[in-house]
Amino acid sequence: MSASQQAVTGLTTHRARITGPVAYRSGSGRKQNIPIGPCLIESMGGRSIDVIWGSRGQSSVALTLDAIKAARDDGHLVLLD
Repeated sequence: MSASQQAVTGLTTHRARITGPVAYRSGSGRKQNIPIGPCLIESMGGRSIDVIWGSRGQSSVALTLDAIKAARDDGHLVLLD
């Protein structure tokens, strides 16, 4: 996506890697961890950030900005770009 497209849509995407436990609540309310491995981080500039993973990007969860910062600060989420 070009810089001008990002400016219009407000969407920012980063490649990242999960290296340790990053917890979320599943649709059933159970606490689960995002699997260790590659993921995408997408933000629309709000307080919620989407984490997308899976071989075809088939899994995703919205986490708070605070949860993303905590995972990054703990070394469990590494931004690659």
